[in-house]
Amino acid sequence: MIKRLRPFYIRNRFFHISLGIIILFVLSFVFPQLFNVVKYLLLVFMVFTLMDIMILFSAKRGLSAERLLPEKFSNGDQNPIGLKLENFYTIPIYAKIIDEIPEQFQVRNFAIKRKLAPSSSSSLQYELRPVERGEYHFGRLNVYASSVLGLVSRRFISDDRAMIPTYPSFIQLKKYDLLAISNNLQQYGIKKIRRIGHTMEFEQIKDYVQGDDIRTINWKATAKKNHLMVNQYQDEKSQPVYSVIDKGRVMKMPFNGLTLLDYAINSSLVISNVALKKHDKAGIFSFSKQVDNMVVAEKRTSQMNLIMEKLYNVSTDFFESDFSRLYADIKRHITQRSLILLYTNFETLDGLYRQLPYLKGIAKNHLLVVIFFKNTELNELISTKAETVQQVYDKVIAEKFAFEKRLIVSELKKYGIYSILTTPEDLTIDTINTYLEIKARGLL
Repeated sequence: MIKRLRPFYIRNRFFHISLGIIILFVLSFVFPQLFNVVKYLLLVFMVFTLMDIMILFSAKRGLSAERLLPEKFSNGDQNPIGLKLENFYTIPIYAKIIDEIPEQFQVRNFAIKRKLAPSSSSSLQYELRPVERGEYHFGRLNVYASSVLGLVSRRFISDDRAMIPTYPSFIQLKKYDLLAISNNLQQYGIKKIRRIGHTMEFEQIKDYVQGDDIRTINWKATAKKNHLMVNQYQDEKSQPVYSVIDKGRVMKMPFNGLTLLDYAINSSLVISNVALKKHDKAGIFSFSKQVDNMVVAEKRTSQMNLIMEKLYNVSTDFFESDFSRLYADIKRHITQRSLILLYTNFETLDGLYRQLPYLKGIAKNHLLVVIFFKNTELNELISTKAETVQQVYDKVIAEKFAFEKRLIVSELKKYGIYSILTTPEDLTIDTINTYLEIKARGLL
């Protein structure tokens, strides 16, 4: 419903012209011949102002505006917001749209200007990128209408306040969904893995056709049928894949507006979907001082909805993460050998050594992949040429921390624990790469 809060608003052009007339009026005391000119200009100005007001209020409805919102926002992605404007005037109108967008974006100068043709409708769109999960509240949609004279503006307000929930990145999920089905993941930089050996489940015995691997010939069945028969295999399926998210304070570090926790959540959503498309079981849980938000690995149709709803509420509690509790809960609740994708972060070797006994314990019964992050700001500091003593000192310290990250990878490898050291932006691709490699090599 469109309603007016105030009759009209004075525009800058009105003040500029008024200021010019005032200056001429002052100068008329020095140059009396200007006084008649000032009176004439003032009269013309008043006439045009009244004409502008009459034009804007001649139409009963004037303008209507509607905001078109998606059902939910995708965290960390550009989300489109549609605006529909309808001009009921019989003349061209210049519209200035000011949308009261949610306070989380901290935008104070939002404005879109558009010229509207007479008696027409127009659609436009802008984008918002949320970096926090939760509820986003929109206020009113304000439209300022002005004529070609541009002296005053008539304000219309669309009172359509709305709340939009922001979920983990389902746009990223859709991006990889079709690729997972068509096995075209390498198009996005995901490498193609060479399959090693027959790490597949037996499916059936079938007649040999040209092109079948002769190593799969079943000689017993061939002797019985008196023509070549081969064994047909299928990929191993129904293997549990768990995404385990550390929500301790180490995951609160921000990169490009998103925290490491949000990057891990977005990646967990995608890898769970890829696992389900590959006919594996997908599950998730998070931990800090205790293990919670658990979804048991299954491959039912509602599994992705369950995972998304659980990930929606995951937030850091700023505590030191308890890996001993994680080890105990995994040992108690996950009895089948599973792929454990552990999203956490280690900055130093000392930090790893404190948790290493528990990681080794998990790796005894499961295939553990520890996923942690490169510090991209350190990389920028290392690549910058040092010119002062302080810069040399900073660069050496940065190189030391970067080297420790690589040492952590070597230390985990020593104990047979797989690891992924990646940038937040490449997290999803690198995680899918590792999952596909594990499946291709039959490591699970």
